Amino acid sequence: MILKSLAIAGAVIASLPPILHFGSAVPGQTAVISLNGNAGGDRFDGIGAVSGGGATTVLLKDYPAKQRDQILDLLFKPNFGASISALYVEVPGDGNSTQGSEPSHMHSRSDENYFRGYEWWLMKEAKKRNPSITLDGAAWGCPGWVGNGDFWSQDMCDYYAKWIKGLKTIHGLDMDAIGCRNERGDNERFIKMFKKTLNAAGLTSVKVHGFDNWGAHKFDWCKDLLTDPELAASVDAISNHTMTDVGTPESVKKLAKELHKPIWNSEEHVYKDGFDCEISIVQAFNQNYVRDGVTKITNWYLVGSVYDTEPYPVQPAMLIANSPWSGAYTVREALWGYAHYGQFCKVGWDYLNGGCGNLPEKGTYVTLKSPGTDYSVIAETKGATREQTLTFNVGPGLSKGSLCVWRSNRSEQFVRLPDISPVNGAFSITMDPNSVYSLSTTRGQRKGAYPVPAAKPFPFPYYETFDHYGDPKSWGYLPHYTADISGVFELAKRPDGSGSCLRQVIDKKAQSWAPEWMPYTVLGDSTWRDYEVCVDVLLDEPGWAGVMGHVINTGNGWYGAPKGYYMRLDSEGSVSLYAALQNERNPAGELLAKGIVPGFDPKAWHKLKLQFIGAQIVGIVDGATVVKAQGHVSANGMVGLVTGGIGNRRNSACFDNLTVNPVNGPKLSPTRFPQDRSPLYK
Repeated sequence: MILKSLAIAGAVIASLPPILHFGSAVPGQTAVISLNGNAGGDRFDGIGAVSGGGATTVLLKDYPAKQRDQILDLLFKPNFGASISALYVEVPGDGNSTQGSEPSHMHSRSDENYFRGYEWWLMKEAKKRNPSITLDGAAWGCPGWVGNGDFWSQDMCDYYAKWIKGLKTIHGLDMDAIGCRNERGDNERFIKMFKKTLNAAGLTSVKVHGFDNWGAHKFDWCKDLLTDPELAASVDAISNHTMTDVGTPESVKKLAKELHKPIWNSEEHVYKDGFDCEISIVQAFNQNYVRDGVTKITNWYLVGSVYDTEPYPVQPAMLIANSPWSGAYTVREALWGYAHYGQFCKVGWDYLNGGCGNLPEKGTYVTLKSPGTDYSVIAETKGATREQTLTFNVGPGLSKGSLCVWRSNRSEQFVRLPDISPVNGAFSITMDPNSVYSLSTTRGQRKGAYPVPAAKPFPFPYYETFDHYGDPKSWGYLPHYTADISGVFELAKRPDGSGSCLRQVIDKKAQSWAPEWMPYTVLGDSTWRDYEVCVDVLLDEPGWAGVMGHVINTGNGWYGAPKGYYMRLDSEGSVSLYAALQNERNPAGELLAKGIVPGFDPKAWHKLKLQFIGAQIVGIVDGATVVKAQGHVSANGMVGLVTGGIGNRRNSACFDNLTVNPVNGPKLSPTRFPQDRSPLYK
């Protein structure tokens, strides 16, 4: 790459057109871009990522305080790491939304609790680091009681309003915008009802966007904005997903201009590895504006804090934090794609008219201007086969000062190069193929890095008593290391008053975004082979509860269904051992063995144990072997807890004293969690 300060003769500059259309430029020749700071442009509304659409952040909460703060710095701290300017979260709804489920603030119509889960905490941490970051979100699903099964209802409007007010009154945060529902069609009646509800609740500053769909027909509803004044008044931003797959029609871009409504991309997808992911993120951000008129883009998803048995455990995220027991985490190259934007512009800047477009040799660029005279140019040269030189004429309304230059390529990410100082109001830069560049008159950018502990396997043996958390609210009601795939497993007091336990609390199937299996939660190591998993269970009638083992997958095309084994005990004392097969036509799976517990007391605690010895599986209840079988689905995997009921009912059973041990291993002492695990809410 070559950086050049050019003293260009005034006669030469005068002979250049104010804007060069690159389509006619000769590859390899210098292209000239004239920047006019008074040209105006569309408001930049931010770039960022999604927490949710699956329980994607569930393990981050369990990190030691030191490493957890480091990860949060790398995500949110201005001029350090990704430095994203927009955070988009799932409004939790008790149901699976890809990787798993997050607990609702309203399990029932009469229930309200604004400390469940970790999204409140994540938004507070983001705002603490960057007070100007914008907060946005939407629900993927909702509890079953909402609208008596109808999501598009007044109940859902009220559900949203209470969540936003809880965020403000309990956590001191203002929601900037809210969607209607993730990828489940559109409902114009609902968005009008929703806007009225927010206004009546005093939430007039919250922008409503819709409808956050994907596919060829995602913008079809927009034509009604011209003929329905109430609809037009209810929609503050036109939002959809994946513009890189299906772009914004010209008619919608024209309509948005006429109605003075921004176009947002609330979920872009970049499923790539390595540097290809990084440069593709910048390409997507640039193309979203240059081609599709999008002024706010959030990618799915933020940080990979999920187990490797779950869908999409690594590829979309900018940072992998799935080892809280060791404190280890990994920064993916993708994070520096966000940094090339996040550290060089802020929400409220403008895309500069005449300063955004396609490069002559493949690639794109955008110019963003501050409310003052600062400006930044962000460019990518993906697919280019040769160098290309750009000459910028810096016109009125823009700083004439020097520009810092930062570059990423396949060999090195986010490296500062020598500054460029314009001469006579002009400068040139020669860009390498397949590289990312950020040029800016601002300063203060830093790559950002910390020493990271070495990764360690999940602790084995393992013994969780659930008694050491104190107030469950301070931990978001979630214990360390469990990942709820469907249903919600919360810290609770034992019904007999003798300490704490884990309780599956959802008794009615949620209106989930993804198809759901039975309520279950997992933890551990997918490489575990010969072991025994044991737990005490208290049943709620009617229904059953069980223990899982050798779980190697928690979702495929049918999100949320496991592959592995589980033994269940029902309220009649019947014991069944199943192989879970991820077959939607046979959700329970293959029945391997069946037995009965003599003299069974349905109101007492019972100890369930599954042993895995080579291919043999042994099921033990209260010390007596009840079922045996040969396994054929998986030879290793994680452990889990599961409940089930009758029909649409979800059984809310209790679990305590969870152990994972070598087969017939010694009696365990409770696992000692490091003291630097700090609560989410104090």
